Amino acid sequence: LKDAEIGTYILFQETYNKKSYEELHPTGPKHDYAYHTEAMDRAMEAGIDDVGIGVLFGLNMYRYDFVGLLMHAEHLEAAMGCGPHTVSVPRIRPADDIDPENFSNSISDDIFAKIVAVLRIAVPYTGMIVSTRESQKTRERVLELGVSQISGGSSTSVGGYVEKETEEDNSAQFEVSDSRTLDEIVNWLLSMDFIPSFCTACYREGRTGDRFMSLVKSGQIANCCAPNALMTLKEYLEDYASPDTKVKGEAMIAKEVEKVPNPKVKEIVKEHLFEMNEGKRDFRF
Repeated sequence: LKDAEIGTYILFQETYNKKSYEELHPTGPKHDYAYHTEAMDRAMEAGIDDVGIGVLFGLNMYRYDFVGLLMHAEHLEAAMGCGPHTVSVPRIRPADDIDPENFSNSISDDIFAKIVAVLRIAVPYTGMIVSTRESQKTRERVLELGVSQISGGSSTSVGGYVEKETEEDNSAQFEVSDSRTLDEIVNWLLSMDFIPSFCTACYREGRTGDRFMSLVKSGQIANCCAPNALMTLKEYLEDYASPDTKVKGEAMIAKEVEKVPNPKVKEIVKEHLFEMNEGKRDFRF
């Protein structure tokens, strides 16, 4: 994976309760609780700078797994010198053969929101991910509480992005609750005054691991994030957006570019935004 130059290595623990974990994985390569739990250490020792952790809330008492997440983040900071790049917060949701009502530890929308809010306070430097397994209403709520990364236009079926499955062949890991297209998601974020960003500049510029974390914790990453967000949004608007999304996006860019604090950086961003109108692409700080 290191040789393949991946970005972030993400592996969910599912639950930190050893007894529950072993009952849920009675056989197979995932059965070894210790080996699974130590995967992040092995990844970072092998040279992967960024890792992402998460549990599946609802498999066990949410308080136990919540503390497990915090302790795992603390361990990575202490042992590897760098905490998790992302924390994901999936919870048990309906699927082909799964009813959340059958899980005694399933969590309510209010508890889910509380988990997101406290995680944001406890681990302020990390990206927090919520997928399309959550509804539009729920995602809108947790975006206001600290979620920083969401998906759109997702498929959870095997090979689902290549060929749509028939209902009889359904292999979806879970039902997608937010089935809107990517353009609808971008339009929605703009309507809520968020800046949709497609930025991958830090990976490409080598700002990973402890180098990325030092910038995040000092707040200096904002010197890169806002300009890169605006430029990647501009690329999306030029190449993929619907007419309505493009109008909203251009208004957002015009407003936010004036807030870039460094005058030199602001001028460069404006130059690149103009160049994108002429067909040029792939600018970054």
